[in-house]
Amino acid sequence: MKAEVIGERAIKIIDSILSNALLVIVVALTAFAFYALWDSNQVYSAADKSKYESYKPTDENEGKTFKELQAINPEVIAWLEVYGTNIDYPVTQGEDNMKYVNTNAECAYSLSGAIFLDADNSGDFSDFNNILHGHHMEKNKMFGEIGGFSDEKVFDSHRYGNLYYGERGHGIEFFAFVQADAYDGSVYSPGVGEEEREAYLANLTGKALCSRDVKVTGSDRIVLLSTCSTDSTNGRDILVGKITGEVFDDPFKITEKRQAFAGLYDHTGELCLRLLALALGLTALIVILAVAKRKTRRRQD
Repeated sequence: MKAEVIGERAIKIIDSILSNALLVIVVALTAFAFYALWDSNQVYSAADKSKYESYKPTDENEGKTFKELQAINPEVIAWLEVYGTNIDYPVTQGEDNMKYVNTNAECAYSLSGAIFLDADNSGDFSDFNNILHGHHMEKNKMFGEIGGFSDEKVFDSHRYGNLYYGERGHGIEFFAFVQADAYDGSVYSPGVGEEEREAYLANLTGKALCSRDVKVTGSDRIVLLSTCSTDSTNGRDILVGKITGEVFDDPFKITEKRQAFAGLYDHTGELCLRLLALALGLTALIVILAVAKRKTRRRQD
């Protein structure tokens, strides 16, 4: 009889330990899930183009706010916009290509980094080939949309952009989408010499998955928008455009009402994230109450 009592007590102790362990695990997992969702949301919020919207040089403010950004960070040298996309960011240039991998345009630490001109390029975009680097991010942040230009429909419908530097805008006419290896010296050679330019162009167009007939010669200047590819570890997606003196109109420009609707649509993802976090919290609460109720019943028995 005594052995049976000891056995029952041992079972209750083990059951209590297991129940408490389960409770701790559920709470810990819930807390981690909340933190992961919050942290992910913070990273994407920091990479959103709206963060820099007030600094964007326009005809209305004559570049005054852009100069304010340059006062915060003198290494801000330009502004890049690809019409019809969320690529609408300041451009930086550091002494090396590592600084702006995890530093934003306001010179603060950020996992999303900044769009930056290759350190081996001239900061005034006077080189023949100017290479811009940026992170490939989900939710169409930073250079996250570059890979989509592998689709011919996307490439064909997004022809123009704008590059502001030297206190004025310059048009960009995109003529090729290329995939290359990050260590391909035939592509990643900023500022190639005059005698190498034709061969460089031929190599680029030869690698192109999508292209259009735009006249480009060795006397022109081009810009390469480069980001990581999802297809391979060292793969890079590159959108190539010709820099022109003509500033092109934005064919995707929308009315204020449609912009407000677009802004509402952009926040839908954030709302879904919060609802998911709420659902996880409620699930954890239900589990905790169920475990507590179970323990109460056993004590009563």
